[in-house]
Amino acid sequence: MFGAVVVGIGTAGWVRIRDMLAPLPGSPAEKLNVKGFISRRSLDTQQGVSQISLEEAKSREDIHAAFICTENASHEDYVRSFLQAGKHVCVEYPMTLSYKAAAELWDFAQEKGVILHEEHIELLTEDFKELKKEVEGKVLQEGTLHFTGGVLKPGFGFQAFSGIARLTWLVELFGELSVTAATMEEDSGTNYSKLTAKLQTSDNRPLTWIEERGPDLPRAKNINFHFDSCTLTQIPPAPRAAVGLFMQDLIQFSAKLAGQVSPEELQRERTRILHCLQLAERIQQLCQS
Repeated sequence: MFGAVVVGIGTAGWVRIRDMLAPLPGSPAEKLNVKGFISRRSLDTQQGVSQISLEEAKSREDIHAAFICTENASHEDYVRSFLQAGKHVCVEYPMTLSYKAAAELWDFAQEKGVILHEEHIELLTEDFKELKKEVEGKVLQEGTLHFTGGVLKPGFGFQAFSGIARLTWLVELFGELSVTAATMEEDSGTNYSKLTAKLQTSDNRPLTWIEERGPDLPRAKNINFHFDSCTLTQIPPAPRAAVGLFMQDLIQFSAKLAGQVSPEELQRERTRILHCLQLAERIQQLCQS
């Protein structure tokens, strides 16, 4: 069994506790046992689980793993702190707000012989799986992914990092990308912002990623992918999965802890995550230069 602690009791932290208390029967997630949670606030027990201190979590021998579910800006410090203590870490995306820090943390995890896992539930959604099937085998000419959503609270980092799920979609669909240009429009009076990043595939096909946020904007993803044989303007509809997204992610993390994921697969994932963080950092640099 792997004892675990949850850091941060927002929606994600609450779901992590719930899923560990009632894991999918017959899955590797049954090997996880929640031992406590950490919060900056003083809280009563949550779902029957007690609050403990950071120091206690790091020093306890019956705690082997930490789930980091705090705002993005604090991920890096928590991850480093638990790796230092020799604990496995599952962190919500993005793991850090800089490429260099993430690369250092991966190296540190390897040095310590522990698992570092960055959650990417956007790749586990049924609509993404359907979209990936639609795209497979087609030759991209050009494309756009336009995301809209509400205003983010402070602590989520620059848009290219807070919206890295969309960047990850594009990398998973079209392979390694490079950034050719990026701009940011902001209106602090209305809390409106619009990031536009111009990307290119390895065979020089243009992709545009737009991340637009404002008080009245609905949460939506719009696509326009033009291929040699057809144009996709809608994400294919898909039924909801029988297993929740966070549970699917929990199973993936547990499988890694149990040694059920090949080194090749772990390396492929690490390469993709670091590539996306490098792209996000380049976009930020271009917007701020």
